[in-house]
Amino acid sequence: MHRLRKWGITPWVLLTPILTFLLLFYLAPFLWIVEVSLLPNPLRFPGKTMGFMNYTRLLFDAYYLRIMLQTFLLGFGITVFTLLLGYPCAYFIARTRSRWKPFFVFMVITPLMVSIIIRSYGWMVLLGDAGLLNTLLLALGVTHQPVKLIYNWIGVGIALIHVLLPFMILTVTSVLEGIDTSVEEAARVLGASRWQTFLRVTFPLSMEGVGAGCTLVFMLTIGSFVTILLVGGTETMVLPLLIYQQITVAFDNNFAAAIGTLLLLISVGILYLQARLFRVRGKTIR
Repeated sequence: MHRLRKWGITPWVLLTPILTFLLLFYLAPFLWIVEVSLLPNPLRFPGKTMGFMNYTRLLFDAYYLRIMLQTFLLGFGITVFTLLLGYPCAYFIARTRSRWKPFFVFMVITPLMVSIIIRSYGWMVLLGDAGLLNTLLLALGVTHQPVKLIYNWIGVGIALIHVLLPFMILTVTSVLEGIDTSVEEAARVLGASRWQTFLRVTFPLSMEGVGAGCTLVFMLTIGSFVTILLVGGTETMVLPLLIYQQITVAFDNNFAAAIGTLLLLISVGILYLQARLFRVRGKTIR
């Protein structure tokens, strides 16, 4: 840093390219969308000028409030399931000394190498009425008619867990690998059982990874579009699908912009809370 200043280069100069990129391709489009969201749809609000009518419609209409609730409940449910499934896997990968560890990591990363569209179509083949799972259930006599596993919340949940589970595993694994195992060994020496060591030492120290993983999965879930559209259909309406519907069917770009702006502001608020919460938690632990 001292050498850069000696050459007449300040740190802000080095940040100029990325700041310019963000300004042109992120901040400017976002401000334009905010402006569009404040403009009235002339067919719905004739004679109105710029205002918050689109946001009022979104926040006080029972139908749209139900869609918002469905979106956030889906995000919460997927986050809980990915945490319950992903934490044990992350703990195993972080603590194993097996020579197969790179293979386990590769198996976690592999789904990310496949297009989300292909993965969604794969679940449609597996979960459909004539799919592999229903064919197996019928052949074994478990059921006498196909079980409805697609075009509903069950299919969406299964597909999204598969899509987002690697993000939870990798995030928690990175934090668990950074925990000094001597702290856990000290707890065992002092008489704590394995379960007590995990609950009172390992898990609290990994909360930063848990918080980051949950935040990432939740935001990706409430912003998911392709998987929900293909696997859930019209029976699983969430905010991203509502935006798509407003643009392509209702031709109400102003209302779609208001939905998108609100969704982005909620995501930013969640990021801020996560940063504040776990910064305080980290100070407390230390």
